[in-house]
Amino acid sequence: MFENLCTLPLSAELFTQAVHPTEPLLGVGLATGHVQCFRLPATDKPTEDDADTSVLSDGKGTIDTTWRTRRHKGSCRSLVFSHDGSSLYSAGTDSLIKHFSPATGQVISKIAVPTAKSVPDSPTLLSALSPQTLLLACDSGVLHLLDLRDGALAASKPQQSHFPHDDFVSSLTPLPPSAESTSGFSKQWISTGGTTLAVTDLRRGVLVRSEDQEDELLCSTFIAGMGPKKNRDNGVVAVGTGSGVLTLWDKGAWDDQFDRVIVDAGRGGGESLDCIVQIPEDLTRDKKVAVGLGDGSLRIVNLTKREVETSLRHDDLEAIVGLGFDCQGRMISGGGQTVKIWEEPATSGLDGDDGSDEESDDDDSDASGDAVPSKGNGKRQASKDSDSDDSDSDDGQKRKGKRKKGKGGKVDLGPLGAHGILKFKGLD
Repeated sequence: MFENLCTLPLSAELFTQAVHPTEPLLGVGLATGHVQCFRLPATDKPTEDDADTSVLSDGKGTIDTTWRTRRHKGSCRSLVFSHDGSSLYSAGTDSLIKHFSPATGQVISKIAVPTAKSVPDSPTLLSALSPQTLLLACDSGVLHLLDLRDGALAASKPQQSHFPHDDFVSSLTPLPPSAESTSGFSKQWISTGGTTLAVTDLRRGVLVRSEDQEDELLCSTFIAGMGPKKNRDNGVVAVGTGSGVLTLWDKGAWDDQFDRVIVDAGRGGGESLDCIVQIPEDLTRDKKVAVGLGDGSLRIVNLTKREVETSLRHDDLEAIVGLGFDCQGRMISGGGQTVKIWEEPATSGLDGDDGSDEESDDDDSDASGDAVPSKGNGKRQASKDSDSDDSDSDDGQKRKGKRKKGKGGKVDLGPLGAHGILKFKGLD
C-alpha cells in the first residue's frame, strides 16, 4: 500500500515528532534537546498523463531544514502543533515548556512544569485540546490543563490537575465534539496509562476508568464511522498494547474492550504497539490504521476486516516512536536516528478490485526494499510479480501474453471447427 520515498538521517536519537496540519512541515525533538523543523517538498496529485510520477521520483525534490536549535538542556520529550499550526510547543526534561514560531523557531513564551514537590516532575506528553487549552502529562501520572491566551502560555499554575491513572499517561486522544458544541472543539479526551483507559472532561474531571486490562496500554486513536450494528456512526477507539494486540473500544462503553485484532503474535506475546495513526479516508475505502511496533516494523491494519494487510520496515533495531500523515497524504514514521517518508503509489487507486489491490501492495513492498512478509494475510504471495512495478493495466497485458504463449498459438481449424477436419494449407 505504501512505498518508501526517502530516509532522513538525524543527528541524535528521535524522542518525538509533530506534523503541521496544513503545511508540509515536520518538527522533530531529539535526545540532545535539539528541536529541528523540516520543510518537505510539495507534490501535486498525479494526472492520467503522468500516473507514475511521485514526489522525489525525479530526484529534484529536497527536504530543507527550516531551522534548528537546542531548545532544552535535557532531552525534548514532546512536541505538538496548535490546531491551526500557527504555534509549536515543546516540553523537555529540564522541566520547561516552550512556545515558539514554527516558521522561525523564535521563542514567544515559556513556563516551568508545575510541580507540588521539591523534586522536578518531568513531562511526558503534550496535546493541544483547543486554542485555549493545552494538556500536559508528567512522569508522576498527573495531567495538567494549561491556559493559553492568543496561543501563548499564560501562567505556570494550571487551570486544573487530574490523576486519571496510577501510572504515567502513555497517550492522549481528544474525542470529537458533541452536536451541541458551539465552539467546535473537543471538551473530552481519552487517556491511557498503565493497564487502564480513562475518559476526562474539561469541566467535570475524570468521568470513568476502565477495568484492569492486565496488559500495558501504550497508544490510542479515535476512529469515526465505526460502531455496533445499531449505531455505526458512534465511533470506536483503537488502543495498542504491550503484547502486540490492538483492542477496540466502543465509544460510551468504557468499562472494557469489545474486540481485538492480533497485530503481532509470538510466544508469550508479540512486539509492543508503540504508536498508531488512522490512515486518511481519501487514501482507502475501509477503516485502516498504521501501527508502529517496538521492533521497528510498521503494520497496516484493516479494522473493517479485522486483519493485518501489510507489513513494512522502518528500522531493524530501534522502535518506532512517531507516526503521522502530513497535509499531502504522506505517511511519516520516526524512530532511532531516522525519519522515513512513505507514499501510496499512483497504481494502487481506489477503483481497482481486491485482487489488483493485493498485487499492487506486493509490488510496492518489494520495490521499497523495506518490506517484510505480512503475518495476517495468507492470500499474499511475496514472490509473485516481485519484479513488477508497472500499473495494473500493464500487469494485465503481461498476464494475457503469458496465457497466449501457454496455448502454443492459435490453431487454424477447418470450416467445421474443433469437431471437423483440420484445414491443411497448400493442398487442393
